[in-house]
Amino acid sequence: MANAWKRDKSPRFLSPIFLFFLFVFSILILFFFLLGNSSPSDQSAPTFTIKPHYSFPTIISPFDCFKCPQSYPVIANVVEGVRYPFLFSIADLGNLPDKPHKNIVRMLKGKPFRKPGISVTIQEVLEKMKGRNSRDGFVVDVGANVGMASFAAAAMGFRVLAFEPVFENLQRICDGIYLNRVGELVYVFQAAASDSLGNITVHKLVGRLDNSAVSATGAKLAFKSNEEIAVQVQSIPLDEVIPDSEQVLLIKIDVQGWEYHVLKGAKQILSRKGTEAPYLIYEEDERLLKASNSSKREIREFLHSVGYHTCIQHGTDAHCTKTA
Repeated sequence: MANAWKRDKSPRFLSPIFLFFLFVFSILILFFFLLGNSSPSDQSAPTFTIKPHYSFPTIISPFDCFKCPQSYPVIANVVEGVRYPFLFSIADLGNLPDKPHKNIVRMLKGKPFRKPGISVTIQEVLEKMKGRNSRDGFVVDVGANVGMASFAAAAMGFRVLAFEPVFENLQRICDGIYLNRVGELVYVFQAAASDSLGNITVHKLVGRLDNSAVSATGAKLAFKSNEEIAVQVQSIPLDEVIPDSEQVLLIKIDVQGWEYHVLKGAKQILSRKGTEAPYLIYEEDERLLKASNSSKREIREFLHSVGYHTCIQHGTDAHCTKTA
């Protein structure tokens, strides 16, 4: 009977403190239940936008990265060897741009991307343009691939017009826009720049999307064993996209032999006087040009006709400028 007093004591769980905590807990449960069952229309839309402040001709609209299905997970790496670093996407895990599995091994070792290539050239050229209102002009990247030239320019604060017809590459560019936070600088077009407006067939190689070309022969020139897929894309001259009022600082063209047609479609831009004309970088591979029924000589004659008298060879690329 020594502990009989305990049986007569009121249960502790009915104490005022316990009831208070029970009430608070019930309110929290109700709150989270209502929150979880709210419809999407009850939630405010995100305010983030990647729409740049520029009015394009109605003939073509920029590619909408918001509506572009992306690969998961997104794998990216830092480009080394450039003064202004940036990220590029290798989410497809294929053979773009140079056996990405090697790049993934480098990432696991804590090393950046090892072959910046055109990125260094773009930044070196643009570095020399600083100080003359150059940030108001455009860098035009024709054959943008995964954006190695586009993001090299955007990392310096320049506005970019990127033309890329292959959808898989556009996915990688959209990844790069998010990763580098350059949605207000980079405008992407799902189109092949050419000398006429309409549709054109592009031949892409499975596993080698960096070798897509208008010419089937050009696409398979270096990788004859790869499967080829033909796709219809929009073609558009640069003169139809870029109005005379917009300054163009630099045009880079790498389109596997279709360079002559791209240049012809930019005749008005290239005909601008002196330093108003853009610095020009284009691939000048005679084998690829021949596959597209053009030649180095034909390109040089055209450039001479619009005032480009100085062209210097850098490997398979030609750098052309006009004097003041």
